[in-house]
Amino acid sequence: MSEQPLTYESIMEMIREGIRETREFRQSMKEQAAKSDREWRRTRRLMKERDAEYEREKQKRDAEYAQKQEEYAREKKERDAEYARKMEEQRAEYAREKKERDTEYEQRMRKTELAMEKMCQEIGGLGNSVGRIIEHMIGERIIEKFQALGYNVTHPVVRNCSFSSAKLGIYGEFDLTLVDSDVIILIEVKTTLETSHVRKHLKKIEEYRNHIATEGFVQPHVRHLLPNTRFIGAVAGAVVTDEAKDFALENGLYVIVQSGEAVEIVQTPEGFKAKEW
Repeated sequence: MSEQPLTYESIMEMIREGIRETREFRQSMKEQAAKSDREWRRTRRLMKERDAEYEREKQKRDAEYAQKQEEYAREKKERDAEYARKMEEQRAEYAREKKERDTEYEQRMRKTELAMEKMCQEIGGLGNSVGRIIEHMIGERIIEKFQALGYNVTHPVVRNCSFSSAKLGIYGEFDLTLVDSDVIILIEVKTTLETSHVRKHLKKIEEYRNHIATEGFVQPHVRHLLPNTRFIGAVAGAVVTDEAKDFALENGLYVIVQSGEAVEIVQTPEGFKAKEW
């Protein structure tokens, strides 16, 4: 098929068709732009509405949170105040109960102390009475026992002979004292003789010897003695423990025992020698 030759009319028709299509395209583009603008405006409006709704909800939530925080702070303050009040009441109650307990305890302790003092006085009086009885029984019979050992005891028994020296800072007392021409026998008497009593007696004899060396024989019953007078010791008891007896003999002390009305000097072991000060 052969092409028809272009004519003026055909060319003009083609131009007119192009113009018409261009106008339609532009109109379509204009409509699409208007539609897009409408869509964009609607989207922006929706976004603003959502933002406004979100802001309203946020403000509401913030207000509710602030209200809850305020309510929590108020309730906490009330709880703290109630707790402080209860604690103060408990402290006051505890202090009151403690004061009552302390007062009751002090009263009981005072009653106990008074009862103990009374009991100690009664026991002490009984102990002193027993001790004086034992001292009397031993003192009445002990002279002949030492005479049998070769001591020339001719003076009466001296009871409760005390000594003191402010210069030496010492004080002591011997329950029984026997005096020979050149010997003083110093005796400690206990209801129950224990090792601790023996140690104290040894120390007391040493202190008495130092006292005599410093101040001389000033007591009436020893004023006649010479400076070279010997000092020996003895311990006695209604009950004498084996430990006390052995310790006394080891340290050169005579041991006197009392049973019933009999008074005996314990037989000394072989090689025994009375210690002299």
